[in-house]
Amino acid sequence: MELLALPAFNDNYIWMLIQGTQALVVDPGDETPVIDVLKARGLSLTGILVTHHHDDHVGGLQGLSGCLQGPVWGPDDTRLSGQVIPVRGGDQLHWCGQSIAVVDVPGHTLSHLAFAVTAQPPLLFCGDTLFSGGCGRLFEGTPAQMHASLQRLLALPPQTRVCCAHEYTLSNLRFAQAADPTNPVLQQYHRDVEGLRAQNQPSLPSTLALERQINPFLRCDEPALVASGLAHGAASARPEDVFAALRAWKNDFR
Repeated sequence: MELLALPAFNDNYIWMLIQGTQALVVDPGDETPVIDVLKARGLSLTGILVTHHHDDHVGGLQGLSGCLQGPVWGPDDTRLSGQVIPVRGGDQLHWCGQSIAVVDVPGHTLSHLAFAVTAQPPLLFCGDTLFSGGCGRLFEGTPAQMHASLQRLLALPPQTRVCCAHEYTLSNLRFAQAADPTNPVLQQYHRDVEGLRAQNQPSLPSTLALERQINPFLRCDEPALVASGLAHGAASARPEDVFAALRAWKNDFR
């Protein structure tokens, strides 16, 4: 099975899985890059996964409807009414012999989903919930919801490849280093990503094993992050409160 990251807009990635002559795409905000690959490689589009309703994730659904030969799975959300087959956390989907677990991850939006594919190694399509070195803004959910959602994702196997929907890694790592300035793994990863981006290469996918070491929003119980959270208004040293303070700090970080 092949995994492709198709660039779209300024910093989106539309992820495509290819098995033989079949393709599945995740969050097609724009149909054009998807159609280009389908035509160039003689592929049939046999499934679409949608993590949430924002237009940069669903804007290409209509344009892909004419060539789609399978289901569109996504949140049970009236804003997607008629566009998707609604699924919920705990559901198991199947595509080309692959099992896909649906995970509820409210926070960025209340109905946000992630999809965990039991490939080797496993894959996580997390939309705008988890980014490399960061996490999504809270447009609809609460800090407690997002913290719980991230912990749910962190429980997946460490070798899981993290397929985020945006190339935000460098900006996230600048914040991560401000919050966790003595982390040598984070410092080396920052240098590695700078090298990739200088060559216009994607920084993604990451892995959960790496994110466990460098992502401040997954490490809110560690002393360095607790100290940063308390210094930026955390109500207590509880991980949920540290997360809330870090996320609020990140909102205004430049």
